[in-house]
Amino acid sequence: MAETKKPLESHLGASTADRVWVRGLDLCRDLMGQVNLGDMAFLELRGRLPTPAESRVTNAILVALVEHGITPSALATRLTYLGAPEAVQAAVAAGLLGLGTVFVGSIEGAARLLSETLAGARPDADLKALAAAQVAEMRARKANIPGLGHRMHVKGDPRTARLFAIAAEASLRGRFVGLMEAIGEAASQAYGRTLPVNATGAIGALLCELGFDPRVARGFGVMSRAIGLVGHIFEELQHPMAREICDRVEHEANRPLAGAGS
Repeated sequence: MAETKKPLESHLGASTADRVWVRGLDLCRDLMGQVNLGDMAFLELRGRLPTPAESRVTNAILVALVEHGITPSALATRLTYLGAPEAVQAAVAAGLLGLGTVFVGSIEGAARLLSETLAGARPDADLKALAAAQVAEMRARKANIPGLGHRMHVKGDPRTARLFAIAAEASLRGRFVGLMEAIGEAASQAYGRTLPVNATGAIGALLCELGFDPRVARGFGVMSRAIGLVGHIFEELQHPMAREICDRVEHEANRPLAGAGS
């Protein structure tokens, strides 16, 4: 008896000779010139266009992640472009590959932590108690708590305050945000030093408020940072620094070690 194969299908997009459809909407008539890039991302991932409040928060998230200076991902992009100027896509991809658990990718970790914590809790559970329990458990197994602290913004990430303010104005500041803030407070008390919620923690919480699956949370960093990395390539064309960085590192790394050859 012939094996019955599951049909291959996608509900994201389709096209005919004269039409292109995205999530059931006509790309040219309903979307192009009608919605912004953040709303398009929301549509692609949630299957519907956002409300005005959802649109504002989603776009604020994406804008917040585009640029943060000469980060490891920006360096990777610039140095790759130095070696392969014919492949812009390779240089951007090189930078995106570095969005892991330390930089940007911690959005996913924060979103998972928050969603899993609240999924197993009563709707009226005390957020401070939940946060204290999570911090104690993670500290006991020496696990990093995603979404807290920043090597530069040691007194507080300015992006966090603005994102949470926008969410409050849009009536989208709920229990996920409350739990993230409570985790920051509990961790600061447990470790005896200030561990403020950083931008990735704030974004992880807001993506949960917006109903996004934590498994795609890191994708928001990928989408936004790709724009920023193209910007770094363009700046490299105008004001190069990759060759200087390469030459300096080579010069210092090639210094003879003290006592070598003695």
